[in-house]
Parts: sequence; C-alpha cells; structure tokens
Amino acid sequence: MVGNSDGIGLATTKRLLADNWDIVGISKSESPITNKAYYHHVADVSHSTYLESLSKLLSEGPFDLCIYFAGIGEFLNPLDMSHEPEVIDVNLTGMVKTASKVIPEMVKKGRGHFIGVSSLADELVSAEAPSYHASKAGFSNYLRGLSLALNSKGIFVTNVRFGFVDTKMAKGNIKPLMMSVEKAVEHMECCIKKKPVCHTAPKLAIPLIKIRKLMMKLGAN
Repeated sequence: MVGNSDGIGLATTKRLLADNWDIVGISKSESPITNKAYYHHVADVSHSTYLESLSKLLSEGPFDLCIYFAGIGEFLNPLDMSHEPEVIDVNLTGMVKTASKVIPEMVKKGRGHFIGVSSLADELVSAEAPSYHASKAGFSNYLRGLSLALNSKGIFVTNVRFGFVDTKMAKGNIKPLMMSVEKAVEHMECCIKKKPVCHTAPKLAIPLIKIRKLMMKLGAN
C-alpha cells in the first residue's frame, strides 16, 4: 500500500487487515495502525531515495497486490507555481516509479495485481488545478497501457476512477455526488476481487463528466 496513512488508503488498509491480510504500507507520514500483520515504512514517493527504499521492501518477500493511493492537489497560483511539479511527481511519476519496481517482480512470479487510484478528473481540462487534472490523465492512460501489455503475463492492472470522496483531497466549492470513505473502500474491495481493467465510481458521475466536456467544447468554440 503506497500513500496509506490517511483517507481511502488508511481505511482500505484497516479493512484488509480485518480480513487477515499481511500488509506493508509506505507513506511520508507515520501510520496510526498498530497491528502485528502490518509493517509501516516512512518514505516520500517524490524523494530521490524512494526507489531504493521500495527495492529493499520488495527484497524481503513477494507481494501479490500493490495499491497506489498517494495523491495531492493544489489550486493554481500563477504568482507562485512552485507546487505544480510536486503534484506531477506525487500523482504520476511516483506511481510509475512504484510500478517499475513492483511489476517486474510480479512478472517473474507469473501473478500479481497492481491497482492505481485515479480520478474522474482524468477526462477534464482545468484552469483551477491544471497539474492535478493533467497528472490524473497521464495516470489513467499509463495504467490502461500497462493493462494491455501485461494481460498475457498473468498480471492484472486496475485503474480506479473516483469522483469526490469525503477526504482532505476533496477541494472546491461544489462537490457533486460526494462519496463516503466507507463506500470508496467497498469499491476497492470489489476491484481486488474482480480485477477489472477500469472501475469508475460513482456511475452517476459519468454522464455529468460528458456534459461538462461538451460544455467546455462549446465554450471553446
């Protein structure tokens, strides 16, 4: 579990521990979880030492499932764009770094499941948070490509696309179809069991995204 010290990642970790999973977590913050079946390693996915830390963890045992939860988002400030590279580093590059170490080990074993938590923002262009939307567009596109590449090797890749979930990541004045963290965890459990290529929730958000895209297209014309 990467990025699981709060939000959906923390809640999913707790649920899987209740189901008797053995779990290793990686986050830039300490975890509140104290459980004999859980080991937590503090590391920042955007730091230069992250790949080294991940390699050490992988050398200690095989992993059948890896979920990348890590994500940040900031509104654009044209006078101070210092956070823009960090958003891309954490949301997109960190996931690709993780996959680059985890998936080869899964291929060697001939089994494994890699899940990335993306967003319905992957379909939209945003003036308010361009780095966040761009990172999620790249995130989802990359996972779709990985799924195609690894399908014949016994490795499952799932792209989970959530709308607004009631966590600190949910920003903005308008948050339609807000989902509880508990409901999001139920969707994560479904993905772990069924291993779809893509899972979008809530389904009702799909037509809203299509309408939004149409409005943006008409506005551009």
